[in-house]
Amino acid sequence: MYSFLLEPKRKSNLKISTQCLLLDKSFHMENFEHLIDQFYIRKDLTFLNFGSFGACPKPIFEDYQRWQMELEQEPVQFITVTGLEYLKKSLEALSKFLTCEADDLVFTVNPSYAMNTVAKSLNLQAGDEILATDIEYGACDKTWDFICEETGAKYVRQKIQLPLVSKSQFIEDFFAGLTSKTKIVFISQITSSTGLILPVKEICEIAKAKGLLTFVDGAHVPAQIDLNLSELKADFYIGACHKWMMTPKGCSFLYATKEAQKLLKPLVVSWGYKSIFPSESTFLDHHQMTGTRDFSAFLTVPKAIEFLEKNDWKPVRKACHELGLINVKRFCELFNSNPLAPLTNEFYGQLFSIPIQTKEPEKLQKLLFNKYKIEIPVMRQDESVYLRYSIQVFNSQADLDILFEALSEIKNETDLIA
Repeated sequence: MYSFLLEPKRKSNLKISTQCLLLDKSFHMENFEHLIDQFYIRKDLTFLNFGSFGACPKPIFEDYQRWQMELEQEPVQFITVTGLEYLKKSLEALSKFLTCEADDLVFTVNPSYAMNTVAKSLNLQAGDEILATDIEYGACDKTWDFICEETGAKYVRQKIQLPLVSKSQFIEDFFAGLTSKTKIVFISQITSSTGLILPVKEICEIAKAKGLLTFVDGAHVPAQIDLNLSELKADFYIGACHKWMMTPKGCSFLYATKEAQKLLKPLVVSWGYKSIFPSESTFLDHHQMTGTRDFSAFLTVPKAIEFLEKNDWKPVRKACHELGLINVKRFCELFNSNPLAPLTNEFYGQLFSIPIQTKEPEKLQKLLFNKYKIEIPVMRQDESVYLRYSIQVFNSQADLDILFEALSEIKNETDLIA
């Protein structure tokens, strides 16, 4: 069963360049080798796409299966009584991790669900404007497009000049899109295709001073970088636990301040609406209880936090950040491109996107996986294309060397890469 999990790490037949070997000597992840076997990731893959869906360590996945077993043993009590108590404890653990009040959080199956809950609740009128960047996540762009088609509002994708130069320049460029019709500021804290950390705290402070609603997409944030929701003070914030917090898939959250909660309508109307037995939070009643579903993934949050704390995760993510960062320049040189921002922790966490010239990004991605067994996204953002690698504790310089040599071979032997 699952024999591929027991196979040794795939060895590349590619010749590793002198440059790669020098990088390998300059950086090591051996302090964290004991954590590699905590993941189920296939050993025959060079897995450089943790950013898309994360990966669940064994102790957390086992906790997930334990909750599922309890659900199956007594589904009625679990869904209607005991499970609700478990959910409360899990929300309390998440609130401490994110530094906010527990009754300002509600679990959702993914950030898109949370995104739609907010976007479809706001009473936008014809002519109202939502100010965002032109490097937001595609599914969020589509949600706003849908809302604007329904209401006559306008989604303003403010042009962001890349590479970024400084926080102050970004803020100036962003607010150049502000008009008297702007009602909402929507922005990613860490962008998806470009992998950049944006100065959302400063953006929120300025927006709030102007009387605007603030809505932050933080899907990639929890456990990749520090997050203090009480300090950030966004009206709405959405995030994923199944990415860098490493819970099972289907565990995300919506945060809303007490005032902002009053604006929200349930995306799915169920028993929590005008409940016969209301809880202390209408926010939870309306948005947590949306019908029958397996919410076991939500209950693994305490175990995920325990895993992070037990393994002293801040040094782990720092090492991952440094490993990814020292490789950016050579990938940019390979593609005759430039880094998207100054190479500091101000703009980068564990995601690194390299501008690449290709007319067939999907074909390139499939080739990397099918021929070279490299799992990595090649992402479109309007007319631009980015190859994005993400670094987790099971990655090493050898993984990036395999990627580098594969891309060099493809560039030399095909016309996929300009």
